[in-house]
Amino acid sequence: MVSTTRFNDVIATQDELREYMGWPAERARDKTITALDQHCRDIIAASPFALVATTGADGSVDVSPKGDPAGFVKVLDDNTIAIPDRPGNRRFDGLTNVLGNPGIGMIFVVPGMRETLRVNGTATIVKDKDLLESMAVGGKLPWLAIVVDVKEAFIHCAKALVRSKLWDAETWPDRSSLPSMACILNDHALSGTANIEELETDLEERLQTQLY
Repeated sequence: MVSTTRFNDVIATQDELREYMGWPAERARDKTITALDQHCRDIIAASPFALVATTGADGSVDVSPKGDPAGFVKVLDDNTIAIPDRPGNRRFDGLTNVLGNPGIGMIFVVPGMRETLRVNGTATIVKDKDLLESMAVGGKLPWLAIVVDVKEAFIHCAKALVRSKLWDAETWPDRSSLPSMACILNDHALSGTANIEELETDLEERLQTQLY
């Protein structure tokens, strides 16, 4: 349990939460469906980017971004989807979590669309060759597939993206004002010992040659 000793006024139970915040309206409560209808299928087919959340048996939490050309997540039937797991750094935080706790949650994002689709269920790690071949890009197969047994799906309202102005390019920060991946990696993992220019070149080459 997270320590709350830093704060004097906290909410610690569901009863306290509901007394303070109230209950959802009927429309919000009843919008959850238990299978993927055509609306869900259309959004998943148009989505090039999703966030995948998992929790390990020990309570460790991970949220992993997944991205590919739109439609990269395959709808196999009304209650089953498959997410390709492409080459990466081999940390496998999310996959390790799934092995200890199959619960999984996803948010599908469509560029320019203010609403998102939330899908929750249970996951299995699959290496079935036929499935992996169906998700190949440029002849290159994903390492694995995360197959999700969908338990619920619902549309999430636009408020978060409207507040954030996520799709408004005029609000985007100047990228040069933020640290580069090389700078962060150097400080976090390499104790400041790397040559930044060489590290940036290496990272860019990896993006060009190891994307799939």
